[in-house]
Amino acid sequence: MADLTPNPSFSLTIRLEVPNRAGMLASVTQAIAEVGGNLGQIILLEQTRQISTRDLSIDAASTEHAERIVQAIKALPEIKVVEVYDRTFNLHRGGKISTQSKLALTNQADLAMAYTPGVGRVCNAIAQDPEQVYSLTIKSNTVAIVTDGSAVLGLGNLGPEAALPVMEGKAMLFKEFAGIDAFPICLATQDTDSIIETVKNIAPVFGGVNLEDISAPRCFEIEARLQRVLNIPVFHDDQHGTAIVSLAALTNALKLVSKSLEDVRIVINGAGAAGLAIARLLRKAGARAICLCDSKGIVSKKRSDLTDEKRVFAVETSGSLAEALKEADVFLGVSVPGVVSPQMVRSMAKDPIVMAMANPIPEIHPELVMDDVAVMATGRSDYPNQINNVLAFPGVFRGALDCRAAVITTNMYLEAANAIASLMNATDLDREHIIPSVFDRRVVTAVAAAVQQAARQDGVAQR
Repeated sequence: MADLTPNPSFSLTIRLEVPNRAGMLASVTQAIAEVGGNLGQIILLEQTRQISTRDLSIDAASTEHAERIVQAIKALPEIKVVEVYDRTFNLHRGGKISTQSKLALTNQADLAMAYTPGVGRVCNAIAQDPEQVYSLTIKSNTVAIVTDGSAVLGLGNLGPEAALPVMEGKAMLFKEFAGIDAFPICLATQDTDSIIETVKNIAPVFGGVNLEDISAPRCFEIEARLQRVLNIPVFHDDQHGTAIVSLAALTNALKLVSKSLEDVRIVINGAGAAGLAIARLLRKAGARAICLCDSKGIVSKKRSDLTDEKRVFAVETSGSLAEALKEADVFLGVSVPGVVSPQMVRSMAKDPIVMAMANPIPEIHPELVMDDVAVMATGRSDYPNQINNVLAFPGVFRGALDCRAAVITTNMYLEAANAIASLMNATDLDREHIIPSVFDRRVVTAVAAAVQQAARQDGVAQR
C-alpha cells in the first residue's frame, strides 16, 4: 500500500536549540526531508551569539511517522530537542467551543430585563402563544448534534465521551459556515428507545436535530421515529450529507466524461448508513443500474443475511467486489481501506470515475490509478476533489431553519446536491475540480436557498 501523504492531522511543533552557526538549521531541514516530513512554518523565538531557539511545524503521515521525524532530529549532533507538541491535541485542549452572551450585563436594569423579574413576562408570553419561542429564544437558530458514540468516524464504537471532540468540531462548522448555534449532545445510552425519548424531551430548546455517528441499522429507525414525533427537522448527516455531496460530485464528474446518470453502471462498496443513503438518493436522481456491495460481496437476492434496508437494492447476480467492478462506469466507496486494487480499476469501463471515500485511508490510493481513471475523488483534504459533508449540512440546516421546515424531504436533498454542483461552471470544471471548495462562501447561500425553495414546493415550510 502506498504511503499516506503528510497532512496537518499529524502535525507537530518541535522546539529546538540550534548552534548559531551557518548550516546548522539546514542539517535539521535535511533530516526532516530524508524521513519524508513536510516542513511548514519556522519561528525564531530567541537568539544569542551561541544558540538560536526555534519552533518548527512539521506535517507527518501517521503517529509512527511523526516519531521517526523526532528521532531523526534527535540523532543530529549539537541539536537539542527542547519540547515536542502534537498540534492537533494542543488545538483540542480545553475544548474547541464555548457559549457567549449576546448582551452585556453592566447594571441592575440590564439584569432585571435579561433575568428576573423581567424574564417572567417573556415566559408568560410564550406560554400563551408557544410559537413565540422562535422569536423570543435561541430556538430558531439552534441545532442539537446528537450521538451515542456507536460509530465514531471510521473508528467504531468508542462511546459518548470519545465522540465529544467530533461533535465539538461539528458545532464549530455549523457556526463558522452557517452562523448556526449548535451544541453537542453525547448520550450515555445506545438503546434506541432511550435515545428517541431523550431527544424528544430536549427538543423544545432546538430548531433542528443533527444525528451523528450512530451505527447502522439503528440509525435508520432512530431518524424515522424522531421525524414522526418531532415537528422540527431531523437530519442524519452520515447518511444524507454524504449522499448529497456524492451526488453533486458525480453529477459534475459525469459531465466531464459525457455520460448520463441514467445510463452508467454504478458500484457502491459499503452498505451501512452512508452507502444505503447514497444508493437511495442516486436512484431518486435517476440512476438505474446500481450494484451495492458489502463485506461479503454483491448484495444479491440469493443471500439470506440481508437487512430490510439492503434487500431494497438486492440484484439477481452474485459475486465479489472485483466481479462487480468489471465494466462499471462509477465506483463509490464508503467502506474500508485498500479493498480496491489497480487491476480492479483497470477492469472498469472506459473513462471510469472512482470516488474512494474511506477516511483517512481510501479504498485505493489515488497515486496508484491516476493514469487509469478519468476522475478521482476521496474523502481527504490533501487530494483534489474532497467529498466533504461540510458542503451540505450547514446550508441544509440554514435553509430548513430559515423557513421553519417541519421535516427535510428527499426533494430538499436533491435540490441541495444540484445547488452544490451548479456552482462549478463549465470553465472551472476539470478532472481535479468537480466540486466547490469547502471554503467557497457561495455554497451555504446556494444550498440554503435551494432547500427553502424545495421545502415550500413540498409544503413543509412553516413560514
